[in-house]
Amino acid sequence: MGPTFENNPDFGISKKKKKLSQILLYIINKTGTCKNLDEALEVLVNLTSNTIEAERSTIFLNDSKTGELYSRVAQGIYKREIRFMNTNGIAGWVFNNDKALFVNDPYNDERFNKIIDERTGFITRNILCVPVKTYKGELIGVAQVINKKEGDFNEKDIETLEAITEQTANILQSNMIIEEMEIARKKEMEFMDMVSKLSSELHLGTLLQKIIAAITKMLNAERSTIFINDDKTNTLYTIVGEGLGSTQIRFPNHMGIAGTVYKSGKAINIPYAYADLRFNPSFDKTTGFFTRSILCIPILNKNGKIIGVSQVLNKKGGQFTTEDEARLAAFTSQISIGLENAKLFDDVQNMKNYNESILESMTSGLITVNQDGKIITCNTAALAILKTNAGAVLYEKLNTFFIGNNQWLAEKAQHTLEKGEELSLFDLTLQINNESLTVNANFLPLLNAKKEKSGAIIMIEDISDEKRMKSTISRYMDPVLADKLLEKGNDALGGANSLATVLFSDIRGFTTFTENLGAQGTVSLLNEYFTLMVDCIAREGGMLDKFIGDAIMAVYGVPFAHEDDSDRAIRTAIAMIAELNNFNSRRITEGKTTIDIGLGLNTDIIVSGNIGSPKRMNYTVIGDGVNLASRLESACKYYGTKILISESTLKSLKSTYRTREIDKLIVKGKTEAVTIYELLDYHTNKTFPNMIDVVGNFKDGMEQYKIGKFQEALKYFTQAWELNTNDNCTNLYIQRCQKLIKNPPTNWNGIWVMKEK
Repeated sequence: MGPTFENNPDFGISKKKKKLSQILLYIINKTGTCKNLDEALEVLVNLTSNTIEAERSTIFLNDSKTGELYSRVAQGIYKREIRFMNTNGIAGWVFNNDKALFVNDPYNDERFNKIIDERTGFITRNILCVPVKTYKGELIGVAQVINKKEGDFNEKDIETLEAITEQTANILQSNMIIEEMEIARKKEMEFMDMVSKLSSELHLGTLLQKIIAAITKMLNAERSTIFINDDKTNTLYTIVGEGLGSTQIRFPNHMGIAGTVYKSGKAINIPYAYADLRFNPSFDKTTGFFTRSILCIPILNKNGKIIGVSQVLNKKGGQFTTEDEARLAAFTSQISIGLENAKLFDDVQNMKNYNESILESMTSGLITVNQDGKIITCNTAALAILKTNAGAVLYEKLNTFFIGNNQWLAEKAQHTLEKGEELSLFDLTLQINNESLTVNANFLPLLNAKKEKSGAIIMIEDISDEKRMKSTISRYMDPVLADKLLEKGNDALGGANSLATVLFSDIRGFTTFTENLGAQGTVSLLNEYFTLMVDCIAREGGMLDKFIGDAIMAVYGVPFAHEDDSDRAIRTAIAMIAELNNFNSRRITEGKTTIDIGLGLNTDIIVSGNIGSPKRMNYTVIGDGVNLASRLESACKYYGTKILISESTLKSLKSTYRTREIDKLIVKGKTEAVTIYELLDYHTNKTFPNMIDVVGNFKDGMEQYKIGKFQEALKYFTQAWELNTNDNCTNLYIQRCQKLIKNPPTNWNGIWVMKEK
């Protein structure tokens, strides 16, 4: 409770006997000695309540940046900051009309907000509210008094409250200005401190983590992310994101809000994300996060080139302002140099690690020597061939390490050092610990950046019995599998349960092609087509299992698993469609018929192993998971799609792709229903116009369809069809709904039974 005139020694007599001028002088003196705005507000509301003889008083100040009225201190059970739009309630009316007002029956006044009373149990009997203006007539807020202790508020109360606010407005304004200056100074100090701490960090992952933490704190947001552009792949990626741990996100640099900002170079401030068509809510659905507001700006380097974007989500307590945008732009411009340096350092480090990984992953031995013939590096394979360790060989001279029967190697290396000539020698013998090894050896000159001789590279390939065996079996088996067989024996291919993603693709209407092209033309077409498709599989590390006529079966996850096998399979499918489009474009210019394919992908536990007879073995995979992938490929013809994936594949993906749920069906030969999805990422605006709106309407239609509301579903599917009349899948559902409306099913569960393979 604040000081009262009755018990304050400065007065000594009842306030009722004091003139208003004396009261005002006392209030001015009290508020004038306050150290800050909070203290001034607290003193003023207490003295105002006592002077007007009311239960509560509140001073609402206007925040011109947000268009809100706010109060730091209120008597009663609340002592916190209250904010609301400066057009709301009785206080908002007074502020906007610049008129004093008393309401002695607030519950019958449409301007009064009853919600606070309902929540707190407080009963408002009457209200007095006046504008707060400085001597210059600047309107800086309103003063509000609630519940006069005796009787109702009147014109005299208005005069008293106006006199109090008139005498104290300048003091409040001064404190507001001082507070704003202090906040600005503090922000500037924090800003400079953050920039200083970040400028010396070279590790990209750590730098990004620090930057997003700084941005999140600086803008009082829930989450932020820095997306960096990868010039090689034209993708935006992030290594870390606030609240995402170490999740990596990567997507084409033209997609989404971040892509729009990157391509346009213009900032985007979205107050309501779900009301903006550029916002993709699928990520929210995947993570459970709810995006309310978005601020996204480009990051420019010192030359004005856009190197990425900064995205901030969900401003706490309101929306992002132009000041937030300016602060974020200033901050990113300061740290862009450090960001580029860290990215460069990361690229160099990755290249170094990549080169070292190449050396260590090579099955052939590799030795490098400087121009003086001293051994500088020796990879793991070379150490194994020479049966030695790094300490025994590094920085030794060639002619002191390779002696006796092995002297030939030092001599050939010396020839390459002196002449700069490449040498290739085959089926030579190395004597290692009284054991003879048959090797091939290659000697290559090593040049520096100026093309000057700086040493030589020696490559040693052990082609003794084990290597000869590999050379033989590699003719019948993938070399990777041959390596595994030689390392672990026949048990390695004897059979195992593995989580893998199976990809099936098939040419549509191939029988007609064979009739029109003849034998030679068919073989030529298949060879050209298979070459393109197999390259797509190989680029993503997939295993080509087999060709089945014109069909291809590939597997991701066996014999070696990766963390992103399902993503590799998805990227392969997208690449196959892209390569096919280029292939068809060339055929059109040559006057040839184009071809079309369908793809099915499924992720499941499958059996892998060397299957066959003693005379003919084949490493392959079998199981229900394989069969479902084949069924999905066939289902593409029914649904009019190109790529169908199972729910298990969708759930196992690490990255985000554009998909839509197609159906919940039971494939032929099965009794359990599976949910299937169409992959849409390969489409362009030309091949699938109005995709976002079509998919949105299609999704709404599916929701109604699944619960048996076919008439409502038909409306949504029809809207989707009108936006893209080439969407065969939407047309299929229009026909389905029309049939189901005519013949309503009993016990509808939304499951479709596929009667064909």
